Amino acid sequence: MKNNRILQITVVANLTALSFLLYYIKFPLPFIFPSFLDIQLSNLPAIIGGFALGPVAGGSIVVFRTLLKLLGTTTAGVGELIDMIVGLSTVLTSSIIYMKMKTKKGAIIAMLFGMLVWIFVAVMTNWLFVLDFYIEFYFNGAIEPLLGMLSVIPGVTAENYMSKYIFFAIIPFNILLSGLVYFVTFLVYKRISHLIDSFSKKIDK
Repeated sequence: MKNNRILQITVVANLTALSFLLYYIKFPLPFIFPSFLDIQLSNLPAIIGGFALGPVAGGSIVVFRTLLKLLGTTTAGVGELIDMIVGLSTVLTSSIIYMKMKTKKGAIIAMLFGMLVWIFVAVMTNWLFVLDFYIEFYFNGAIEPLLGMLSVIPGVTAENYMSKYIFFAIIPFNILLSGLVYFVTFLVYKRISHLIDSFSKKIDK
């Protein structure tokens, strides 16, 4: 029991550090999406941790990563809060499903449901809260600067910016991002799980 706890703490700590670092390795797709939407893979270690050690471990990685990111927040903690909500939703969903169906088919189902939850939560948080917050926080309630940032979206106006942003940016962007993260997870998970098993055997000796 003690060795198993040491293993979990070690793996969670390392995956948290990796998740934190991956958050800062990011790039925009400015000709397709608004420039403030960045491709980054910080949820990848949390998903892998959730698959390997269960939903509590995966969720812990998301929470610890968020606490680290809060130290350098530029959004009064709101960006980190949204990242945590999206991260926890997708990591817990996919890892709970995989915990109950530890097969290749189960992994695929877990990833598909994780993607769906990721996209749904991203849509809801942006629709209910995020854009309105940024308009007030960054632009003192003026919508014109935001419209300039959304100019890559065709036909965006002050009247339709929310629906345009959701349908032409948030949904396709998060389909791309979640699909990329889960695709990489599918490619590397078995190798990483074997490393964790090997480390576990060394601890047990």
